[in-house]
Formats: sequence, C-alpha cells, structure tokens
Amino acid sequence: MPDPYGDRALLTSAMTNGYDGVGDDERGRLRRYLEAVVADRSAPVHATVAFNAAYFGYDLEGDGYGGSPLCLEDFPVITSGECAPVLPVGAMVCVATGSDPLYAEIVYREGAHTEVGALGEIPAWVSGAPAGAEGPGATGDGAAPRRRELLVPDLHAFGPALSLSAAQLHRLRTRRRWINEDGHVVVDVRYPSPEAARRDDVTAYADHLLTTAREQLLSPYVPVSLAALVGGTHDDDLRAGLLGLLDTVRGVLASSAALRTWGDFAMTRSSLADCWRDTGPLGGDDLRYLAAAVERAATPEKRRHGLTKPVTVYTAVGPRLRGFPGATELLRGVGYAAAVCRANVALADVVQGDSDQGLFENGSRVTLDDAFEGGGVWRSHHPGDAEAPGDPLAPAGRGWASTLPAASEPESATELDPIDVPLADDASLDSGELLESDEEEIVWRAPLRLAQLIGGWFPLHPYVVEELRGSHGARPTVRLELDHAGEVLGNEAAQDVVAELGDESGRLTGIIWPRDFFPGLLLELRRLHGGSVIRLATTRLKERVWIGDRETGHCYDPRVLTREDAPGSDRHGDSALGLRPRQLVMRTVRRCGLLTLDGHALMDRSVIPSAVYGRRPARSQAAALESAVADLLTEGLLEPALGSRDTWGQPHFPQRDGQRTIPLIGYRPAMPRVIHPWGGTEQGGEGLRGVQFVPGHLRRLRPGCFPSEVQRAAFREHCRGLGKADGWELPYGYTFVTEHTRGR
Repeated sequence: MPDPYGDRALLTSAMTNGYDGVGDDERGRLRRYLEAVVADRSAPVHATVAFNAAYFGYDLEGDGYGGSPLCLEDFPVITSGECAPVLPVGAMVCVATGSDPLYAEIVYREGAHTEVGALGEIPAWVSGAPAGAEGPGATGDGAAPRRRELLVPDLHAFGPALSLSAAQLHRLRTRRRWINEDGHVVVDVRYPSPEAARRDDVTAYADHLLTTAREQLLSPYVPVSLAALVGGTHDDDLRAGLLGLLDTVRGVLASSAALRTWGDFAMTRSSLADCWRDTGPLGGDDLRYLAAAVERAATPEKRRHGLTKPVTVYTAVGPRLRGFPGATELLRGVGYAAAVCRANVALADVVQGDSDQGLFENGSRVTLDDAFEGGGVWRSHHPGDAEAPGDPLAPAGRGWASTLPAASEPESATELDPIDVPLADDASLDSGELLESDEEEIVWRAPLRLAQLIGGWFPLHPYVVEELRGSHGARPTVRLELDHAGEVLGNEAAQDVVAELGDESGRLTGIIWPRDFFPGLLLELRRLHGGSVIRLATTRLKERVWIGDRETGHCYDPRVLTREDAPGSDRHGDSALGLRPRQLVMRTVRRCGLLTLDGHALMDRSVIPSAVYGRRPARSQAAALESAVADLLTEGLLEPALGSRDTWGQPHFPQRDGQRTIPLIGYRPAMPRVIHPWGGTEQGGEGLRGVQFVPGHLRRLRPGCFPSEVQRAAFREHCRGLGKADGWELPYGYTFVTEHTRGR
C-alpha cells in the first residue's frame, strides 16, 4: 500500500499542474492510497481531507495524523457559539474546552440557519440566500457578512494518543459549552467579503492554507513540501501549485471505480450498498421513505371542484433525518456527515432514475436548490411541467431568487446568442518593428496574430514588398525556412509559399504553421537582398513559463496573447458560440477590457452582460454571468480593481481624480515558471526522456533505524531553502531523501 512517508512520495511535481497533467502510474498510486483512506475513515472524505491525508501523512494503521510530526500549536482555536473566522472543510483546529484541548479535523460543514424547522421545513428565502441575508430579498449590508454554520469535527483524526476517552467526550456533550450534544460545533462565521462567502470548500481551503495555516502548509515536516514541488515560496507559485494538487486529488477521487462521490465528498460503494440493505434506522427503508416524501411534498390534495394553485415546498435533508425513529445516536459525531451524504446520494439516484430532468409522473418537479444550507435543500414544485427543464442536481437557488424584486419583472422574451466583438485596438497590436536594414539584408519582427494563424499567412515589411515586386513580380513563389528555437520541426521547416504583393503592402500566403505556434508568438524574419528565401525564427526565453492556460518557452507579445488567445479562439476559428458563462466572461474581459502594455485587461464589471450579448440579455443569462464573475474572482483567475468613468462615459485605470469611481475586474496573465529537474533540459532544449524529478521528502524509518549525519545536514539545508530559520532537525523516526531523478 502506498504511504505518504514511504520510499516514493505520493504527491509529485506533475500533480501541481492539475489532474489532466498527471501520468497513469502516479494517478494509480495516489488512487490506491486515497481509496484506503476513504475506507478507513468513518465520515465521507472530502477532497480537501483527502489532500490532507496525502500531504500531512495520514497513517492507515490507526494513528491517523497522530503519527506525523504536525505542530499542534499552529491550529486555530474555536469555541462553540462564538464568532469564528472561516473554517472550511479540511481545516485542522483546536476545540477549546475547560480542561484538555480537543484536536480535530473539520470533515463536514453546512448552514445552520435558525429558520430551519425541526423536520427540515425551511422558508423559501433561506434556500440559496447569500451569507448575511436578513429576510426575503434583504441581503443585509454585505460588507463582512456572517452566517451560522454547523461544523463536524473528527475528534479521533489524530489517533488514540490525542483523543479524549468516551467518558470525557460524554461529559463535554452533556455540558454543551464547547461542543453540542451531538459532538458538533455551531458557530457564527465571519466572512471578510461577500466574495469569500461564495467560495467553494476547495478554494476556501486553499486560501486557509496560504494564510491562517501557512506555517502548517510550509512545514518541513510534511512528507513533501509544496515549496519543493513548485520550486519556490512565491505566493503565486504556491497558490497555483496548491490548486493544482487539490484538482488532482479531486480528479483521482472522482475517477475511482470503488468510490461514489456527492459533490466533493467520497464514499465507498460498498458502504452505500450496505446502507441500502440495512433495515434499521436511516437504512434503505428510511431513505426510500425520504425520497417518496420529497417527491410528494408539493402534490396538492385532490379536490372535486376548481383548479389547484402552484405549490412549492423546500426540505432540508439534515434536520429531516432527525425525525426518523432511532436516528439520534446515528447522527452524533461524524455519523451525521455520513448520513447526510448517503441521503443526498439516494435522492439524487431517485431523481435521475425515476424522473425526466426532475419531473415525476405525479406532476411534481424535484430539484436540488441549495447544496449547503441544512445539509442540502431539495425543492418540490407542482405543477412541475410549467417550469423550464434543466439539470435537477445543479443548485439553482430558486427559493431566494423568488423573493427578489426582479423576480416579478417579466423575463426577456428569448435568450440571446453571444456576439463576437471586434478588437478596438486591433491595428495597434501588430507592433511590427524594423530591426536591421543594410546592404546585405532586411530584418524585422512582429507578433503572430490569430487571423494569420487561422488563415496561414503573415505580412511582409514594406521594404521587402517593394524589392520583391520589382524583381519577382506580383505573385512570386518564395522559400520560407522556419527555425523554432530549441524545437524539432517536420515538414514545416521549409515551405514554398506565395508572396501576394500589392502596391504598398504584401503578405506570405499558404503557410503551414507548426502545431505549437500561438497568437502573440514573436517572429523574427530576415531576407538577403536579391534572394528568394525568407528565414523566420522564434526566440527562446530563459525558462519556460505558464501564461493563463498556456505553457511556452518562447518570447511573445503579452498584449496579443491576452487579446487573441482567449476562450473560443484557436487555429480552427474564433467564436463565442457554445462557450459556458465562465468562458464568456473571461473572453469578454480579455478582448474588451482596457489593455496594459504587460497584458493586463481591466473592464467595468457592470457592462459585461451587454458586452457578451450585444444588448441586455435574459435575466437567467445575466445571473449566470454574475455567478461566473464571482467564481472567477474567488479562484483568483480574475481580480477586483477600482477605476473611474469620465463625463463621456469612458472608463479609466488607474482611477482619475474628479471622476466617478467604478468597480473593475481584471485579467492578470500570471507567469509562474515551469519547474524542471536538474539536468532535465539539455543544451538545445531537448528534455531528458524517461526521467521523473523527485523533490526532497521525508521518509519513515523502520524501527531501530536512524538517519545518517549526511541526511540530517541535508534536511537542515532543505529547511533553509524553504525559508525556515536554522535549528530545524529531523523528527524522530524519519530520514530525509534528497531531490533526485528517477528513470521511469
């Protein structure tokens, strides 16, 4: 069984690029370990908890995290009933008590609104309401919203040595001062902003690790440090690498044939089957009854005369489970998280298997409306055929939306197709420049444009046009020789192309561009006077970089890259049709925003819907775009900024004195460098094949074995490389494996 502190680290540098960038062998090793973790844990395992297991070294032999050298003093302290900072699933905490502290891992959380009834009945406005909402349609001041949440801590995650006895836990539950009678913590969570409150648990946990738990994240005592995996401690590198690792873990859980997921929670399929066969409390019979009750919740009683009015009922799963006889004990501790996830899976299976997009034969439509409040709020509406169909498992927040003033306004007649806006700064992006013109040759440079990539052409410098036209006519055939620095080209290396020459301008046509050429790539061209050969070359960067979703090792124009390498644009075409809301927002900001010299693009947030669709779109389309903007801001793919608007309505950045301030959102082309192993790139750019880079990491020793002085010294040097002060020593029972390469 793979072990985080084993000979081979479970987390690798490739995993910092996300699930799609990881090889099958590395995925398989991590999958086998995480499947064992899910089987070992009593609660469903969230993607963030699975990350913890691999990153902080969860022991499957019974000690949990107790066997890893974590610094418990770094954990945030929480107290039941008090106002607390954001504590996402995965956070390791210390629960304050009157005597011994409780060390725990938060394995589940949900909204605990006071308006939710004892049997799961919930007012419409609570379902999907933003944090801080005070009533139907009342969002509150919104500056630093608060929300009441129920946290489920795993009080046994750190092994027997750091767990309280059953008697001690019973006394704490009875007193209800630090944990409630179920062993849970109910707190008022204070969010720094509305955007922070909308973050999903994975993104929120990444923020938590990079801020509150930064010392824990960058501890040299973890099996393999994030800083070692990304090759540095710069915040942008750490954030990108951490989100990549979390994406890898999430993908591995979702791809396992032995596991079933609800959202980001994973459970073994065998445990679900056992639950479905169980005839006791919260077993298969109760889950079937729950599904039937939700299906019938909005079905009106039959009447002899008159029409029935539409009925909508909202049911919160968590409180509803407490109404089943004999369920009380099963809902204590982490059992509550397991029961809620199993119930949601059962409801989802019934909706997907017995209905048409949520529409049942009895005329009711059942959909998931809120995935967070009360363990999940399901909406039952009758008559269901009066509503537009959609994904019944995508939380729509219709309860809250039904209380907003805009809900009474008529929807736009039809939904619009996105438009393809022209580039306002198209001409200025060419930015070609003459580098040299003497008696021997002409040398010029220009960025490759998207239209040129699609059409297979490239403009010629006017000097070349004039000379070629005079000596070779209007449509000569010339030899184009390509040199893609550090890369080996095939048939594209030498091509016969046609020069179409006008009186003042001209271009090469019929070019077959290499596969990895992209908009913005800087091309340097040279032609000897009187010759029929034009040489085109790219220029290497000192090291490879990531820009957005693209990796390159060659010089580029950041302005063209921002504008023309946007979603919907590639060598096959350029269109916004078929893009999802997130892609539409990103495309619009990049193509229409105020463009800086280094490739930043900033746009007035309020005009995005009309910019995407050409005019005010349908309300549902505008809401989808606003939700996408919030998600992109939360994930750091877009950034908030402030600008101003002048008297002619033009936006400006930076903000100008005397002008009205407006909120902007900006695209920043982050450029983390691509980490290669020592010797991983030979002169000329040919990488070593069949070689895997293994960063320095801790390895657990067999009993009776001790690390050598060389390894102790190597660990101290490793700590200094992570920015830690001198004095760090190897923890007892571990040695340090220095970074090296491994043949695959």
